[in-house]
Amino acid sequence: MSDKRRGEVLRAIISDYVHSGEPVGSKVLVERYDLGVSPATIRNDMAELEESGLIYQPHTSAGRVPTDRGYRAFVNQIATLKPLSQPQRDAIQLFLTGAADLDDVVDRTVRLLAQLTQKLAVVQYPSYNRASLKHLELLLLDPHRVLLVVITDTGRVEQRLIEVAQAPSEEQVAQVGVLLNSGLDGLDSTAVRAVAESLTGTSAGLSSMSKSLIEQVSPMLVEILDGDTQQKFVMAGTANLVRQGSEFSGSIGPVLDALEEQVALLRLFQTQSAIDGVNVSIGSENRHDGLVEASVVTGTYGDVTSAPSHLGVVGPTRMDYPTTMAAVRAVASYLSQFLAR
Repeated sequence: MSDKRRGEVLRAIISDYVHSGEPVGSKVLVERYDLGVSPATIRNDMAELEESGLIYQPHTSAGRVPTDRGYRAFVNQIATLKPLSQPQRDAIQLFLTGAADLDDVVDRTVRLLAQLTQKLAVVQYPSYNRASLKHLELLLLDPHRVLLVVITDTGRVEQRLIEVAQAPSEEQVAQVGVLLNSGLDGLDSTAVRAVAESLTGTSAGLSSMSKSLIEQVSPMLVEILDGDTQQKFVMAGTANLVRQGSEFSGSIGPVLDALEEQVALLRLFQTQSAIDGVNVSIGSENRHDGLVEASVVTGTYGDVTSAPSHLGVVGPTRMDYPTTMAAVRAVASYLSQFLAR
């Protein structure tokens, strides 16, 4: 049997099994798929696939179903992913448009991913401790209160209220804002602290009011950019997993228990073999006992080179891998573009 035909038979078995949920026999393959060979040849091919551990027979006289190795061989054959349809891409963009802040963006993203894939979706927040300043605004609310608005490169928006002893003018506050934006743009918390100290030095030539305002703004910026160093995850679509509970031999309890563990969530995103930027971990490949009957499809977003953040979906091993992978890739791409804007 040729490797090419072997791959075609395996793809046909997986496609039919994913669609129907029923073991696939040679008669079904002959009737539904144009494989160009006789039923006897297909039976021989299936016997060789079974001997190779790619499919197995769950019951006597039944058809065959894919094994984890079979799914892996199938996924490895996918060279590139088919783009989503234009209506799907428009729906993603529309769903993310109008988000008020990072929390809203993440919430919309995880719900969108669960809806698109009909799986349980997980989105990791950007790593705040790696954040740098993208922009800040200083607004004079009244003679003794200034509002600080900070936008980080992760898309996070924070506000702080500053009480000032000296009553500045709107022009003075605006000038300090321009000075800080020009000097601190793109810097992380460590660099912000150093530059802010230099701005308030004796040779800076600033008024006492401006120096005082910068001295109050500086620690607030450092606090915001340092942020929460703990990893944070958001999940949606648990009901999708519950509806697919029959796909698991026991119950979905172990899967849900695993997803409540911080270490398990981090491990979901540590798979390295990528197809078009998407990683797939199947069944026994998952490094957690609770996920041995599940598959995990993940992608990265944001600064994928130095500080990547992750998102993905969890479902039974019987899933439409190409469609799920394409959805994960598309959502990750749109999220990166949205945050960059």
